[in-house]
Amino acid sequence: MSTVPALDPARTALLVMDYQPAILSLLPESDSEALLGRMEKAIADVRAKGGTVAYVRVGFTEADWVAIPPANRSFAPVAQHRLMHHADPDTAVHERLAPQDGDIIVRKTRFGGLSTTDLDQRLREHGITTLVIAGISTSGVVLSTVLDAADRDYQLHVLADGVADPDPQAHDVLLHQVFPSRAHILEAAELPTLLRAD
Repeated sequence: MSTVPALDPARTALLVMDYQPAILSLLPESDSEALLGRMEKAIADVRAKGGTVAYVRVGFTEADWVAIPPANRSFAPVAQHRLMHHADPDTAVHERLAPQDGDIIVRKTRFGGLSTTDLDQRLREHGITTLVIAGISTSGVVLSTVLDAADRDYQLHVLADGVADPDPQAHDVLLHQVFPSRAHILEAAELPTLLRAD
C-alpha cells in the first residue's frame, strides 16, 4: 500500500525535463530506451486522467551564450564551444515523448526548470500546486528543480524510475537521502492509481 497521497489531476503537472537526444546520449543506450518507455506510459497516464504535462528543455541562442560569464563553471564551456543550440534537433524533446497541443513547453538556459523560464507562472495560471518530476540528470535539472520548487511551496513527487544520472552514486544519494525530505518518491506504475479527483 502506497503512502503517497492521491494526486488531483486538475492540480497536478508531470514535468518532463531534459529528455533530449543530446542529454539522453550521456546515458547507456539500454537505460535510455527503458526510460523512454516508462515516460511514454507516464505521459499517457497523466493525459488520460486529465493532468497537465509540462516539458522543459535546455537550449541556447547566441545571446544566451554571450550572457554566460566565464566564472560559471558548468555553462561557460557550453558558451565557449557554442553547444546545445536551441534549434539543433538534438536539443528538441525526444520524438517518442513529443508535446501535444495544450502542453506547457519552456526552454531554459541553466540547470533548474524554473529559474530561467516562466514555468512557475504558467503552472500557477493552470492552477497547478503539485508537481511530479522526471528528468535527466538527477544531479542537474532534477536536483535544481526539486530545491527551487520546494522553496516555492509546491507539493512534490519525484518519479524514481523517470530520473537518471550518468553518475549512479550521485543518483542513489539524491533519490534516497536528499529528495525524501522535500518530495514523495514514487514509481511510474503508481500514477494511474494515485491520479484521482477527490
